[in-house]
Amino acid sequence: MERLVSNKISIPIVLLALSLGIAYLTSVGGELIPVAVISVSVGAVFIALLFRNPIWGLYLTLSFSFLIMLITREISPRVQVGLGVEILLILTWIVAFFNKIKANWKAANSDVTALVILWFIISVFEIVNPSAPNVMGWFYEVRTTALNLLLIIPLTMILFNKERHLDVFLKIIIAFSLVAALNGIKQLMGGMLPGEMAFLKANTGTHFINGKLRVFSFFTDAGQFGASQAHVALICFILSAAPITLWKRAVLVAIGVVLCYGMLISGTRGALFVFAGVLIGLFLTKKFKLLFLGVMMMIGLVAFLKFTTIGQGNYHIRRLRTAVNPEQDASYIVRLNSQERLRTYLAARPFGGGLGTIGGNGQEFNPNGFLATVEPDSYWVKVWAMYGIVGLVIWFGIMMYIMGKCCGIIWNIRDPVLRIKLVALVSGTIGIFIASYGNEVINRTPSSIIVYMSWAIIFVASKWDKPDVLEAKEEKRPSAVYLN
Repeated sequence: MERLVSNKISIPIVLLALSLGIAYLTSVGGELIPVAVISVSVGAVFIALLFRNPIWGLYLTLSFSFLIMLITREISPRVQVGLGVEILLILTWIVAFFNKIKANWKAANSDVTALVILWFIISVFEIVNPSAPNVMGWFYEVRTTALNLLLIIPLTMILFNKERHLDVFLKIIIAFSLVAALNGIKQLMGGMLPGEMAFLKANTGTHFINGKLRVFSFFTDAGQFGASQAHVALICFILSAAPITLWKRAVLVAIGVVLCYGMLISGTRGALFVFAGVLIGLFLTKKFKLLFLGVMMMIGLVAFLKFTTIGQGNYHIRRLRTAVNPEQDASYIVRLNSQERLRTYLAARPFGGGLGTIGGNGQEFNPNGFLATVEPDSYWVKVWAMYGIVGLVIWFGIMMYIMGKCCGIIWNIRDPVLRIKLVALVSGTIGIFIASYGNEVINRTPSSIIVYMSWAIIFVASKWDKPDVLEAKEEKRPSAVYLN
């Protein structure tokens, strides 16, 4: 009893002493002290969860990928927060290596793993590109172009060994996307955080056009925000077609509508092409009447934008309309001219100009190079510029193989609910891949993390489609929730 009383007295004293100590250090060392304390506390909880089950590392990486720019802008603009993705993934790899129970290493033994290793090796050899790019530029570029692909796909295949892991994945991306949409609406209404206002002032030319804000929420820019919103909206709409209860379907549709509004206020025209992935998705559902309806709706949307002036008074609709009328868009002409300049430069460079020579990294680390003066405005073009025509063909072939194999796996899935979940994933990834022709979306978080994890989940999903598992689901599932 005396020891219990002693603990009740001592614990508050210790906590009070820690609080006073942190307050004093903050007054001396500034805002980095409480940030460090919070980081250490969160880190301790994360390590505990990670050792209990390494899949938490992937969940946290996915969640963190949505928040990188929010943390960077509002808390620590001087710290390379983005490196946290690689740190989390490497920690997860280490823990998974020692956790033989939770990790299924055989799942990573596949042709897809071999392909991502091949692409990583090609990217490593780009460091000796004859154009001699800056090593730091190569380092920062290889992280997103090849390293994350190598770290995420095999790791997800190893750790995602139950369908409920897929359900958690879907809940995370839908929840964070909805929060991002609400934050974007807040920005549109004039509610800017200090970091967001600083970003807007520094990027007025691209994010405040003709007196209209291009909403960016807590993403790298409006283009990434719009594409991500369209990506997850597409997932929500497809999931709503699954044999689920009416209230779940209504919630998914409502969230999808909110995310579509988020896409619209981003002013990102290229995000519209994310929805092209729905055609492949509808085909994989094997409901060809629905596919025909989807095609007609897509044609109707394009016709509405291209051949009518309905809604022309609305800035967001007017800007979206230029996506199907590129001849009326000055920026489209600039892109064509930039690609012509690149074609001339790369004619004698089959392996490109090297990683980190174009785009933001090119301007920072190779400012005197020719490629630093050209805006890629497309991830396809960026790959072409960095890897040359040889690298572009290899990369494009790898992407086509991965997405084609995903479609083949889904075609043979018998469980109707699981099939719809996988259709939603592959449709979103195909849409992001197509939209990356106009913007660098597949190479930036959170879209890149979502796409790579989606592919990996599809690769292992056939193991969840066993006859005994399917029969158990059929017994539990109310027949009334099925669609006709």
